[in-house]
Amino acid sequence: MNLQSELNKASLFQNLELLANQVVEGFISGIHKSPFHGFSAEFAEHKTYNNGESTKHIDWKLFAKTDKLYTKRYEEETNLRCHMILDSSASMYYPEVKNLGIDNLNKIGFGVLAIAALMNVLKRQRDAVGLSVYSDAYDYFSPEKGSERHHQMLLAKLSEIALDTKPAQQTETYTYLHLIAEKIKRRSLIFLFTDMFQTETDDSTLFEALRHLKHNKHEVVLFHLLDKETEVRFDFENTPKRFLDVETGEHIDLYSDAIKEAYETRVTHYFEDLKLKCAQYRIKYVGVDIGGDFSTVLNTFMTERQNFL
Repeated sequence: MNLQSELNKASLFQNLELLANQVVEGFISGIHKSPFHGFSAEFAEHKTYNNGESTKHIDWKLFAKTDKLYTKRYEEETNLRCHMILDSSASMYYPEVKNLGIDNLNKIGFGVLAIAALMNVLKRQRDAVGLSVYSDAYDYFSPEKGSERHHQMLLAKLSEIALDTKPAQQTETYTYLHLIAEKIKRRSLIFLFTDMFQTETDDSTLFEALRHLKHNKHEVVLFHLLDKETEVRFDFENTPKRFLDVETGEHIDLYSDAIKEAYETRVTHYFEDLKLKCAQYRIKYVGVDIGGDFSTVLNTFMTERQNFL
């Protein structure tokens, strides 16, 4: 990668917050936003008490006057706990991008910007967000919080990941999803960003790790990030090429047309199995083409947030 492309990359992800805001503003432009309510000492309004809710915030003085039960709603009450999980292994840095830009991203760049955009929305709604990052190790964990300091810390970490020039060569999704599942104690909406390409290929073990994320009544969304042009359709010029596995180092020299049909059949079968297992475990599967925009991610978030609360 030359110096200019390094500078382009740095410029993009050192302004991650600005980019995330642009993505979100473009998405919600023209949409009326309802007021958000959160938890703090500043009282906002009353709402009718529903059977089964905590009695902690019932306004007993108002009950004495009206003989009706109301609870106090507060301005900064956290309505949602959301945990982002990002696969940062070498395969996520595909394809190599020389002039990185908002419309020209590799998988890790797309995942980082998508998470930053979701964090932007969560911040607006005074929701809490946490982050886990894994590859061949459990690289990073931060629990769900809603403070500005916490928001800036996560943005800094995401920028660091996007700028990494020596990502881990292997992926152990199944190992670290189990660890992440154990760390998320309170019911949360979980978003997993990964390409689902593993160094080890024990599918049953991987699917069991996905299932573990559902414990404690979490809701889980799998954003399956792919460069569909090459990783699904295997659309390469039919000239002699060396195909390199960036995680194992293995390579093969061939004409792409020689294996195109077999590759498409195999990868399609794998993705169908993944979709079926997600449906079985009630995990929402969302295929995402990194060559597209962020509307799929943001639309999914808005729908899942509404269903979760």
